Amino acid sequence: MELGEWRLERVGGMKVGAKKWIGILVWLALFLPAVSGIRAEDTRYVDVLEIEGPVTPVMISYIERGISTAETDGAEALIIKLNTPGGQLDLMNEIVQALLQADVPTVVYVYPSGGYAASAGTLITLAAHVAAMAPNTTIGAASPVGSEGEDLGETMEAKLKEDLRAQARALATRRGEEAVAWAESAIEEAKAATAAEALELGVIDFVAGDMEDLLAQMDGFQVTVGSRDVTLRTAGAAVQDVPMTFVEQFLHILTNPTIAFILLTIGINAILFELSSPGGYAAGVVGAICLLLAFYSLGVLPVNYTGLIFIGLAFVLFVVDIKAPTHGVLTAGGIASLVAGALLLFNSPLYQVSIAAVVAVASVTGLFFAFAIAKVVQAHRRPTVTGREGLIGCQGLAKTPLAPEGTVLLKGELWDATAASGRIEAGDTVEIVAVEGFHLQVKKAHPY
Repeated sequence: MELGEWRLERVGGMKVGAKKWIGILVWLALFLPAVSGIRAEDTRYVDVLEIEGPVTPVMISYIERGISTAETDGAEALIIKLNTPGGQLDLMNEIVQALLQADVPTVVYVYPSGGYAASAGTLITLAAHVAAMAPNTTIGAASPVGSEGEDLGETMEAKLKEDLRAQARALATRRGEEAVAWAESAIEEAKAATAAEALELGVIDFVAGDMEDLLAQMDGFQVTVGSRDVTLRTAGAAVQDVPMTFVEQFLHILTNPTIAFILLTIGINAILFELSSPGGYAAGVVGAICLLLAFYSLGVLPVNYTGLIFIGLAFVLFVVDIKAPTHGVLTAGGIASLVAGALLLFNSPLYQVSIAAVVAVASVTGLFFAFAIAKVVQAHRRPTVTGREGLIGCQGLAKTPLAPEGTVLLKGELWDATAASGRIEAGDTVEIVAVEGFHLQVKKAHPY
């Protein structure tokens, strides 16, 4: 209590009353947030997202979350590092709308060197407040195709291209006439441009070698966000990464064409194994999970259903070869069908299953079914070891003379038997040559 009284009575060597002390505390409470605000303004930073792969629902949620984060944490801008072959138009439109409605400056940076913003990625780049590319990157080739990568019918193609051209004009208008003309040609004629060409045409604002270079070039650049003009202050700004969540990373990985093919193959193999030897459930559960994940991937990626048919045919041939062995002929056909299906599964050059993965999966699957077929053939050739047929070739012991009939001890049981040739004495070893009902035909054999 005394210590408390001392603190109330002395501040900087001066005596003050309790009321004055409370007043000081209130003043500090009002003043400190202002100081904190000044410090926050002095510490500038940008939020950064990193996206690689096709346009997917995961990409939409990731970008929307990034925009929300940048809007609430006071970032100077949201930078999206983009490397995409494109994707479905409906998904692209959702991303474009999110960028147009953002209340924070957005920057699409086509990165790294060798990357691209193809197809739908072109319009996503144009939709940002700032567009930038790393050296040796490309943008364009935005002509629409069908859901399976095929060319569209003449009428449908004309409608889609006209819609996309109008959208491209709206997004590129602020960049000048040359940029608008190029954007339309990217859709109408599938034209593409390098980073240097895009900068010269005004399609993008900057070519930057790395993040530091981009932040330095953007400093002082003016953009319109909503209805207000914003001057970017990015020189020396800190970079704050906004990574994908675990779930987003997992679902994004599933959109890899090679992963989709591997999951599909494992799922079918596991289901077939479960059906061939039911009761364990583990293989069935694993197979069902793999197939569900594969179907998610195939639902997001532009699938060519001809490839799926070839993969299905491959497993039909494998199963038939097990049920009615053809000494591997159908298995060889199944391997060829599996390889063809994998290569045709995604007929866009931007979505291809790795050749190494195709060879590995086809080899492992072929070896598995070849092993199964070998076991089946071996079982067919093995002598019957159960029932009456299984007694033929077995050896027993004559309990009485067989001249030609008598009694034989076989597997702990006494059987009536007839000597097939010659007399057999009691105690001789006999071999079963035929079974007629409950009567054996035997011949003399070497003793055990």
